[in-house]
Amino acid sequence: MDALVSLLPQGLDPLIGVVLIVASAFTSALTAAFGVGGGIAMLTLMGLFVPVSALIPVHGAVQLGSNTGRAWHQRANVRMDVAAPFIAGSVVGAIIGAFVVIQLPDALLKLVLGAFVIAITWAKIPGIDKLTRTGLAIGSVIVALVGMLVGATGPLVSVLFAQFFANDRKALVATHAAGMVAQHGLKIIVFGLAGFAFWDWLPLIGAMIVSGYLGTVYGTKLLERMPEESFRKWFKIAITVLALDLLRRGLMGLA
Repeated sequence: MDALVSLLPQGLDPLIGVVLIVASAFTSALTAAFGVGGGIAMLTLMGLFVPVSALIPVHGAVQLGSNTGRAWHQRANVRMDVAAPFIAGSVVGAIIGAFVVIQLPDALLKLVLGAFVIAITWAKIPGIDKLTRTGLAIGSVIVALVGMLVGATGPLVSVLFAQFFANDRKALVATHAAGMVAQHGLKIIVFGLAGFAFWDWLPLIGAMIVSGYLGTVYGTKLLERMPEESFRKWFKIAITVLALDLLRRGLMGLA
């Protein structure tokens, strides 16, 4: 027990560390199977135990590892013709985010993000089904900026990518992973340059990444067995639940 305590950040209970490691496996399996959900679920759980000052960078590091494992495990289905413009836009967004301080209330961002995800999921927005790769690159600039503030933009990225993969769930999930590797990787660079001490959290982050990869392997098997129609139904349900939760947290933050 003493050895475990020595590997954890100061003040973090060993039992909480174990809970986070186990949860990483389950949340990674969720995202590997349905393309969405794990990142926000992990952020919500970590928010209960991790200090606010460390929450976004530590969550970003864990998600970087989780998405890297998913992108590698599902690499045969990654569509780089879609991922590349998204990654390019993410780089631009990260550079802007490193030099520009955006003073927007966290609650307001959650409300806007949740409302937009619900609108793009259920409403017929003119032209959204004709989203070009240039439009995706521009959108990724905004997503990268928002991600530095709220930490969990996976649902928005998923619905943007869904416009390109109407009948290919495997490409959607795998390409989403590749895009999120770029977003979280750039976020880590920005927080590192800003002076965040990732070293203190490295053992816990490493353990959560390893358990997350095990979850990815299981979730990928579930994805491969799932019919396309069932995937689309549960994808839409998961996106909606997550968006509603964003709206709930936004409203609570403004209350």
